Order: sequence, then C-alpha cells, then structure tokens
Amino acid sequence: MAFAADYVVLLDRLDDELLAAPEAARAVFAKIISSACSRIPVLGKSGKTARMERLIESGAWTDAAMALVESELPGWTLRRLVYENGEWFCSLSRQPNMPADLDDSADAAHQVLPLAILRAFVEARRRSKVATDAAPRVPQFQQAADGVVCCDNFA
Repeated sequence: MAFAADYVVLLDRLDDELLAAPEAARAVFAKIISSACSRIPVLGKSGKTARMERLIESGAWTDAAMALVESELPGWTLRRLVYENGEWFCSLSRQPNMPADLDDSADAAHQVLPLAILRAFVEARRRSKVATDAAPRVPQFQQAADGVVCCDNFA
C-alpha cells in the first residue's frame, strides 16, 4: 500500500527533524499536528484542544507535549521518564502495568525533555500504524446455495 509507505517515510522525517531540533518551538508542534495527527484537527473544531493550544501559546512545551499525547493517542500513557547522561529517555506504553521486559513500549531520547516526549509520540504513531496494518483479517465465506447440512455425531 503506497499510502502506508508514505506515512512511514513521513514519520521517519519527523523523527529526524525532532532529533536535530535544538529546542521545542511552536513550529515543531505545528508541523507534528499538521502531519501526524488525525484526531486533534477534529477535536479542535469542537473546542476540546483549547488547553493544549494555551500551553503551546504560553511556551509550556513539556505540558503541551503531554497534552498532545493524551489527545492524539488516548490508549497510550507515559511509562517512564528518566534523565541520564545528559539525555531524557521517554517511554510511552499501552500497558504500563505489564513488566517492562514484556511491554512493547515506544521509546525515544533527546537532550530536551519535550522533544524526547514528541519523539516517543512519533514512535507510538509508527507502532500504531504497524499494528493496524498487521492486524489479522477474518476471512469472509459465502453461504452455500444448496443449504446447510449438520455433520456432527450426537451419539
């Protein structure tokens, strides 16, 4: 599917841009919202993103990044946020109560906290897309025109 391949390339480019970004800015959020978010434009029309918009306007980048994750990926939660060796490590998870070794979390790192959260968001979007593409399909069968015969042995 060409669209799925294009979406993966878009997410890769967004991740590369976030990795190269020196700091969080309004333009970074605008780019992510316009290219990787499907729920926020719809929620924005109903006024449910006003809090996130106020956070972006005021420059509260970390809170805005968390609000973006909350609005766009309601099934994902923050699992881990660690500062180590000059980098922030962020993990988002669908099942935060599962042991970390068994969890399929979206992990990312950056020197700037909000950008680490946004990189984990992009990784979660990538994993969500892969999960929907790899979901098993139930085969559809047409009913026989002659009728149905029961072959069970009830003896």
